[in-house]
Amino acid sequence: MLQTLRNAWKIEELRKKILFTLVIILLYRLGNAIPVPYVNVPALQYYFTQLQNTVLGLYNVMSGGAFSTATIFALSIQPYINASIIIQLLCIAIPALERLSKEEGEEGRKKIASITRYATVGIGLLMGFAYYMLMKNNGLLSPEVATSGAGAVAVAIVVILTFTSGSALIMWLGEQITEHGIGNGISIILFASIVSRFPNDIVTSIRNIMSGELSWWLALLVLLMLLAIIVLIVYVNDAERRLPVQYAKRVVGRKMYGGQSTFLPMKVNMSGVMPIIFAQSIASLPATIAALAGSKSDSWFMKLFDTTSIAYAIIYFLLILFFAYFYSTIQFNPIEVANNLKKNGGYIPGFRPGKPTSEFIQKVLNKITLFGAIYLGIIACVPILVAHFSNAKALTGISLGGTSIIIAVGVALETVRALEAQMMMRNYKGFLS
Repeated sequence: MLQTLRNAWKIEELRKKILFTLVIILLYRLGNAIPVPYVNVPALQYYFTQLQNTVLGLYNVMSGGAFSTATIFALSIQPYINASIIIQLLCIAIPALERLSKEEGEEGRKKIASITRYATVGIGLLMGFAYYMLMKNNGLLSPEVATSGAGAVAVAIVVILTFTSGSALIMWLGEQITEHGIGNGISIILFASIVSRFPNDIVTSIRNIMSGELSWWLALLVLLMLLAIIVLIVYVNDAERRLPVQYAKRVVGRKMYGGQSTFLPMKVNMSGVMPIIFAQSIASLPATIAALAGSKSDSWFMKLFDTTSIAYAIIYFLLILFFAYFYSTIQFNPIEVANNLKKNGGYIPGFRPGKPTSEFIQKVLNKITLFGAIYLGIIACVPILVAHFSNAKALTGISLGGTSIIIAVGVALETVRALEAQMMMRNYKGFLS
């Protein structure tokens, strides 16, 4: 693998893309260290120590710890994710947006992306306002601000606009990575946020073991479970169902074409980590609104949507199923595939070209999508159930472990695959070869 990395580094274009991606990640991490003015950061951090297993704790994990310190990137990519969910759902519900996204090609996709950007800024304003109200209601602003009524509106404007501009800047950084770097920019930023917390989590776990708060056998069990999850993710990520395809022989001029046997690959986990990312955003939305509106962490509503509660796990699992089918429908069109096979003289043995072929492909797609969705749901929900039925306080945050692991590993595999594809284009031996 080291030799492969060395070969990749020798390619000037890939070297520039890798360096560009690393620079953007560095800028993002620097932004995570710059606090917003007028915020009492020590008091805010202490407040978040009591919310590690709540929805706000989940937001803190996804932001790489920036949410608990109120930095300029505190909102992270959550506004963009929520905006993407809303716009993509509207593209199905509103015919005009559907035509714009499908019939107008690249120009239509650019318009959809522009609408998503405006929606991101709007959601960023709402989340920034809600976060400001949370800090104000809990006395987490600076003492001189909290005790003085003068300039309160100006302080609110500065804090809210800083949060909003930070979320917009993250969106722009992600787009730059997608265009000029390696992999999907938003996924890379989310990956950097999650991975940045791993060293701190490891140190915390070691301290808990040494202090006796966490049993060594329980820590070993959790470690083995996480390793098993990683192995399962890697295995299923490359799994695919191959449908046999036969091409009929045909004569064009003096040459004969076709007569070949090949296969149509259909990935088991076609949608990748996107169902997990979208599902956790929607599942946490009710409790997020309640928490940012000033609801107490010990209220019945907050306990119902706690990230270790059974109700949260059920909603989370059902949303993963929904978004898995939603994304497979967007990415794979059986009718279009069947028509392309028919135009090129191909057919699936045992099925007539046209509608029978598309119905068979749709049936197979439904089966593998169900398997992939259940696989994602189990990986995401098993740590939640472990945390729910465990009374060990030192396991605080384990309910977020499954989500974090599957996102981190999934994004890493997708990025490696993107780099592999570019290397194969240049006849280099790749990572997965």
